[in-house]
Amino acid sequence: MAKPIVTIVGRPNVGKSTLFNRIAGKRISIVEDTPGVTRDRIYAECEWLDNHFTLIDTGGIEPDTIDTIFAQMRVQAEVAIEMADVVLFMVDGKEGVTAADTEVAQMLRKAKKEVILVVNKMDKFVNNDNIYEFYNLGIGDPVSISSSEALGIGDLLDEIIFRFDETMNTGEEDDSIKIAVIGKPNAGKSSIINKIIGEDRVIVSDIPGTTRDAIDTKFEINGQKYTIIDTAGIRKKSKVLESVEKYSVLRAFTAVERADVCLLVIDADKGVTEQDIRIAGYSHENNKGMIIVVNKWDLIEKDNSTFKEFQEDVRKALAYATYAPILTVSALTGQRVNKVLDAVDEVYNFRNLRVSTGVLNDILTEAVLMNQPRTVKGKRLKIYYATQVAVNPPKFLVFVNDSTIVHFSYERYLENKIRESFEYKGTPIVIEFRSKNEKKL
Repeated sequence: MAKPIVTIVGRPNVGKSTLFNRIAGKRISIVEDTPGVTRDRIYAECEWLDNHFTLIDTGGIEPDTIDTIFAQMRVQAEVAIEMADVVLFMVDGKEGVTAADTEVAQMLRKAKKEVILVVNKMDKFVNNDNIYEFYNLGIGDPVSISSSEALGIGDLLDEIIFRFDETMNTGEEDDSIKIAVIGKPNAGKSSIINKIIGEDRVIVSDIPGTTRDAIDTKFEINGQKYTIIDTAGIRKKSKVLESVEKYSVLRAFTAVERADVCLLVIDADKGVTEQDIRIAGYSHENNKGMIIVVNKWDLIEKDNSTFKEFQEDVRKALAYATYAPILTVSALTGQRVNKVLDAVDEVYNFRNLRVSTGVLNDILTEAVLMNQPRTVKGKRLKIYYATQVAVNPPKFLVFVNDSTIVHFSYERYLENKIRESFEYKGTPIVIEFRSKNEKKL
């Protein structure tokens, strides 16, 4: 299930960025007293009482402004509101209700979103009777806080979590394989999806950035259910100029988090670019399954060594994702596109593969006999036993004498030994080392 999205909105200089930093637990937004400092939206992954959500900070909304910067900020805020499951409408408790607050409230009522009215700057020296004035906005019961003094933040977070129950889809568990199609703009993602599902369900255009939203398409083949997520192409940060397109990047990252398997679409004519490396890295860091789909292969002049050389280039550029299979296709001609779902099924099955504790420990025992861990800080690593604790992605817990002396090279060695026996094609595997008497935090 996708993480809920919480967006903070309000006119400039009411304390949105300070609240954002309080909830995110660190200084991410620049905080100054000058209105308009936060021109772009900034987002952070947050957690409260085991509830995870994405928090978006926005520039202040200046209704009916003719100033170019404030007009752009308004557009960004409107897009962030459209994305949100819960909107925090922030106002200034010391200043009281302003004409701009009233106009923002009217905008939010039209948006028909879950809205929490947050009255900021209500510290212990302020007359809390001021809060009653904000009922006139017609948004509901206000929640008073002081973001600078960290007062009332817990109550506000409780209210946010309560609204998740009201807004998020908590129906039947989705048993489909979720596939995120990711990559740079104009690599052919939408065209590949259309070929896979056999109909034009996603708009296809030669103009980069056509697909602004993450679009879910559910379908079923031979009894297997799939949800395929088309995302806007992820651009380099310096090239993300349109405010709406900036939110497309967030949607794409959110799609990766929701996915079981990511299809990284690469333009064969351009090869692996720095941006492809960044996109693949995001999938890898989130431990998602990955298939590298090289599109427009029909445009490449070939000889007997073309694929081998291209594959070597890909492996060199994406050295951290050697587990990912490489599939060459042509969305234009349909060449080998029918193999994509076969590869997805295979990767998904590996992500859900369970290894018995006995077999796993036999593999690790043999691995240690073949290659003893080196001494670190005068101490040699001892492996007691291991067990698999999760699937999708596969996760292994290894109990050792001292988890602080595990060298990354030895962890990689053990991973390779596990892969030699079970392959785990297309998926990262997670190995967590824990000292035998160490309590889980």
